[in-house]
Amino acid sequence: CPVVVMSGRGLARIRELVGLDSVWYAGSHGFQIAGPGATDAEYEIGTEFLASLDLAQTALEKALAGVSGHAIERKKFSIAVHFRRVSETDVAEVREIVDQVLGAHPDLRLSHGKKIFELRPDIDWDKGQALLWLLARLGMDDPSVLPIFVGDDITDEDAFRTLAGRGLGVVVRYNGTRHTAADCAVADTDEVGWLLDLLADLASTTGTSGAGDPA
Repeated sequence: CPVVVMSGRGLARIRELVGLDSVWYAGSHGFQIAGPGATDAEYEIGTEFLASLDLAQTALEKALAGVSGHAIERKKFSIAVHFRRVSETDVAEVREIVDQVLGAHPDLRLSHGKKIFELRPDIDWDKGQALLWLLARLGMDDPSVLPIFVGDDITDEDAFRTLAGRGLGVVVRYNGTRHTAADCAVADTDEVGWLLDLLADLASTTGTSGAGDPA
């Protein structure tokens, strides 16, 4: 079964973290996609936005310099502003600064993650669209194939919505109760491991193939 590791992290970083040559990687929320064993992206979307992202990054670094606890993480196709360590009284200021920078760069849009404000190219592309591209690329865009997507982040909801009625979305809750478009849930990464073991056993005994995301 083809396996895809999809993440908001950059392509090089997730390849470093996972360290497997046999899987597909989709970094930066699917803006960078590389096949097994590849050193460079096979597919990238949004390169025309890189200059705007560079300018927005510079503006954010300057404007947020006086806010304690924040962190700016630049990926090739997005900028994440982390506010997990920012005082609750300062989070509104961080959001205001992010909104001001976005106002100066209307070709970018805001997305949300866990204690993150993230700036991305304002185009119709997300983890769900990347998943559809991968299914087509793998020749698996067929009703006989059951795509399975496992994820815990808010941005994974894009993939869950895309798979509605077409595949199986599994949210990792970590004792959370947020609304989700996923079909079912597991509690934590231990249960993700159990699920993957179950799927591997089923595939080995039935010959079933599908595409999944153990992110």
